[in-house]
Amino acid sequence: MPFVLKKYATQKDKKIQIFLMQNLDLEPKTAQRLINRGRIFKEDMNSYMMSEIITEEHLYVAEFEGHTQGLKPLLTFEEFALFDKPTNLMVHPISKKTPYSLLDEVRFHFGQKANLIHRIDAETSGLVLVGRNLKSVKTLKTMFEEKKYNKSYLAIVQGEITQELHIDSSLEREGKRIGVRMKAGEEGKESLTIIKPIQYNKEKNLTLVEAIPITGRQHQIRVHLYSVGHRILGDPIYGVEDEYAEGYLNKTLSEEKRQEVTKSHRLWLHANYLEFTYKGAVYKIYSKNDDILHHFKTK
Repeated sequence: MPFVLKKYATQKDKKIQIFLMQNLDLEPKTAQRLINRGRIFKEDMNSYMMSEIITEEHLYVAEFEGHTQGLKPLLTFEEFALFDKPTNLMVHPISKKTPYSLLDEVRFHFGQKANLIHRIDAETSGLVLVGRNLKSVKTLKTMFEEKKYNKSYLAIVQGEITQELHIDSSLEREGKRIGVRMKAGEEGKESLTIIKPIQYNKEKNLTLVEAIPITGRQHQIRVHLYSVGHRILGDPIYGVEDEYAEGYLNKTLSEEKRQEVTKSHRLWLHANYLEFTYKGAVYKIYSKNDDILHHFKTK
């Protein structure tokens, strides 16, 4: 389990959130989140409520303590690092029962104050940026929120693409049975993806493309490619019947049926390049994972 109970001496008569910020050096948002999620406990193991006054000598905090399965950072700098995430690995735990995620490796290598700057889908492989301390996390997250970065992906798509595409359909939630599914159209948030063909595999009728998301919407590259008739190979949500998408999300879709329906065991989308400026220095980083190139070329 990645969550462990840690015991701390308290300061009586303080509000719980004030104690967490002043004595445990937690950010206000972090302290509030821990209290709201019931992760701060009294000696009788009842959870503290917001603004409750401390009356006991000790309290317990359910802290996320990362463990490793051998994944190491691709690059490490003084204030941040990058991981080259493999496919089928969540970047963040979805519950206390999540056995392993990329955050485990982040905290194992860099400690409790390190955190993810952005996220990619579990099946999407490639570059993920990590801040190593509270200050760099805040600065880098603001940079991402303000779109002060450039990134591009590699994708294997069905069909032949012969020229550069600029797909600018707006994106909104589909609003049907599959809650995470988005749709492209005239309504929703403005979105733009540039698609550049790299190579065509005639035998497989597949094209290897570079996908550059100018905006950063949920599932943007996947939805935009599907909307122009070039679904990403292995996509279990777009271009498949609802029952198969539901089965995938509920983890009831067998590997054999997944292979039959989507034509692959994984989503072939890879975060390949990231460029940003930090403290006056420009960083241009490429992934070293070549699984997508190998799969595209394999007959």
